[in-house]
Amino acid sequence: MTTDSTDTLTTDWVGRRAAVFGLALRTGFLTVLTLGFYRFWMKTRLRRWYWSAIRPGGLPLEYVGDPVEKLLGFFVAVVILAFYIGIVNLALMFISFSLFQGNGVAYLLSFVGVIPLWFYAQYRSRRYVLARTRWRGLRFGLDSGACGYVGRALMHWAITILSLGLLWPRMTFALERYKTERTSFGTARMEQGGRWQMLYPATKPLFLALLFGAGAGAAFLTKNAGMGGILAVLSALIALYGVVHYRVETLRLLTGTKRLDGVGLTLRANPWRILMIYVLGYLMVLLAVALPALILAPLMLALQAAEMLVEMDLGGALDFLENVPRALILGVSAALYFTIFLLWSALAHTFVTLPVMRHYANGLSVTNPDALSAIRQRPRDEVQQAEGFAEALDVGASI
Repeated sequence: MTTDSTDTLTTDWVGRRAAVFGLALRTGFLTVLTLGFYRFWMKTRLRRWYWSAIRPGGLPLEYVGDPVEKLLGFFVAVVILAFYIGIVNLALMFISFSLFQGNGVAYLLSFVGVIPLWFYAQYRSRRYVLARTRWRGLRFGLDSGACGYVGRALMHWAITILSLGLLWPRMTFALERYKTERTSFGTARMEQGGRWQMLYPATKPLFLALLFGAGAGAAFLTKNAGMGGILAVLSALIALYGVVHYRVETLRLLTGTKRLDGVGLTLRANPWRILMIYVLGYLMVLLAVALPALILAPLMLALQAAEMLVEMDLGGALDFLENVPRALILGVSAALYFTIFLLWSALAHTFVTLPVMRHYANGLSVTNPDALSAIRQRPRDEVQQAEGFAEALDVGASI
């Protein structure tokens, strides 16, 4: 027996686009007015909207996250990161100047030191989102294990780099299995089946892009710049599709081999469709924000030119600007800047995030749903610090 992931995103498509645009625009405006503090409430409201619109088997998902705990977690993370930046970086700078007579080594070590925090933030963010998501009244959950995930991620990335990318599917499978086998729905524990070798077919476009890239290199070496340029462009385009293809296909394959006490999942997703959503969606967003951007650019240039001419005692060359209060020009420029920011965010939800989630939601199905009746509730996971590190580092905390 199979239950499709029917969702309200498929009905009243125009109304849904208008609703998410209005919600993103309102919450974004409040975020600007509060100097960014409202973004925790903005993200919570958007998630609740998206979750409630996705209804596997006709029953909606629920998001019960609290923006206050997200805000407090962010403050805790900022304090910890401030200690890291202020103490660790100072020590690295001192050592770098003492041993290498320069700060280059310090900057490199500082960047490398942030990488573990990036993986840590990703895992913690996923744990919080799952802990605050319900379906059929039952909570999802993810066991603590962020430090173990960091160690495995660093190890697998090192192996992938040393293998020149040939073991990328191995890393993808291993990290997903680590997260999946610590994921629960109610009292049921999820399992990741399959083998990492099953992901290799998803890399075909990437290998094709590599082949075209090698051909471009050979053409340039033989002084055939025209052919080399054509092959290089083709290699870049195929590589762009290859990255999307790999992400969508590995998601489909990994989803199809997950099990939850006899319950299975299947996912139908089209990589080309996802790529077109991103390309056409962001193209529409760019076109929509182009008008205020074209107004903003001349205003800023005029303001800078007026200030420069005044400093050179040539202000009379722009008499018409002298009658306009500088504060007015700055205010209009700021308003146009934030208008571009708000439009970009709202339109990205309308033309990119919503269609992508709709495509995945329409393709998700639950097999043997009758087994779900045996699953019981799990205790509430408090998840200290919420998504604090993900928010502070601006990674892993998206919708």
